[in-house]
Amino acid sequence: MEAIKKILSYPLSIAFYLFFGLTLVIFHALQWLGIKLGGTRGHRGVVNIMNLCLLRCLHILGVSFSFKNQYKLPQDQPLIVVSNHQSMFDIPLISWYLRKYKPKFISKIELGKGIPSISFNLRHGGNVLIDRKNPKQSIPALSKFGKFVAENNFSAVIFPEGTRSKNGEPKTFAPTGLKILFKNAPEALIVPVTINNSWKLVRFGNFPMGVGIHMTLEVQEPITIDKEPEILLDKIEERVTLAIRT
Repeated sequence: MEAIKKILSYPLSIAFYLFFGLTLVIFHALQWLGIKLGGTRGHRGVVNIMNLCLLRCLHILGVSFSFKNQYKLPQDQPLIVVSNHQSMFDIPLISWYLRKYKPKFISKIELGKGIPSISFNLRHGGNVLIDRKNPKQSIPALSKFGKFVAENNFSAVIFPEGTRSKNGEPKTFAPTGLKILFKNAPEALIVPVTINNSWKLVRFGNFPMGVGIHMTLEVQEPITIDKEPEILLDKIEERVTLAIRT
């Protein structure tokens, strides 16, 4: 069965990348139009549809999705969404299923240029681009981002592992970004989330893609910012990682 899947993955991956690339090109123009005609709200609506279309492209590979959330999350309070990171497809997964909480992402500065739709959204969608090698840029940028999220009741999405897990195994969380968000958005509710099986899409690299995968996004019990940062960090990491299945 695995051998058959590997053979099928080649033509299916070609079809996937064709539609995926076309989606990015089309929505690059639509995002510009959304901003011009509808401002921030218009742009957000276009981005929501784009993320749905990007997930639909994965259906070409036989990918399915499930979302589990047994907690009532507030829409009148800022959120800090803390997730493990397994592939670039984590972003549309979170963006679509948590769209009503207006997720804004922390991303490395290199992604701010050169990628149709993705770079445009990172620059114009209220996200923050940081240079991880330059604390003089990243710390003030994260502080400003935390205040921006708090003032507008948005959701700050952070992947504290820093880099993607290539085999699903969680990496140790880096504390700096989370501590800055705690300080600048102290009234935020922390929402740990766990992604499973996203890494299997790129288990062979970028080509061919994995096929027949079931990706899951699960919201864990939220946490208030009412303890020492170190205690919070341990509790967040535990809730995110305990639900990871490799």
